[in-house]
Amino acid sequence: MIDFVNRPLLRLFLVGLLALALQTTFFAEVKLFGVVLQIMLALSIAAGLAGGSENGALAGFVYGLMFDLVLTSPLGLSALVFGAAGWAAGYLHSRALENPRWLNALVVGLMSGLATFVLPVVANWIGVEGWLSPRLTKVIIVVALTNALFSIIAVPIARWSLVIRRNQRLAPPSEVFL
Repeated sequence: MIDFVNRPLLRLFLVGLLALALQTTFFAEVKLFGVVLQIMLALSIAAGLAGGSENGALAGFVYGLMFDLVLTSPLGLSALVFGAAGWAAGYLHSRALENPRWLNALVVGLMSGLATFVLPVVANWIGVEGWLSPRLTKVIIVVALTNALFSIIAVPIARWSLVIRRNQRLAPPSEVFL
């Protein structure tokens, strides 16, 4: 039973269910400057920071698909953008060394702002109208800043959900010894 619970996909799903419940109930009502906070996106990017590009893409796809199932947007749109954001965060940010929290916050904030911009652009490209508006700048700024603050707890949650132990994080990559 313990081996079943220690699987990353199950842990991602369980964390995603809790985050989805918070996203669609509490954070849908409590808005900051009229903007809904995007914790599912922050968790996707944090998974990329904690586990690398492949784990970030997996987590982003899982969280995005779960988010798409409760939205009225086209199915797979958030999964595509969240997966790409998780992959990019893992690709740009090394997990081989212990990174300071401010650097994690900076990467989560920048990637959140970029993903928040890309989401309506892709939606407009596939034919969904009304997502590009002058309000988008305000949304990008608020989401980037709040996700940067949320990264303080999102990165440890991502490490737990991806079953990454401390000695695995601090070990140098195998390419160094070749």
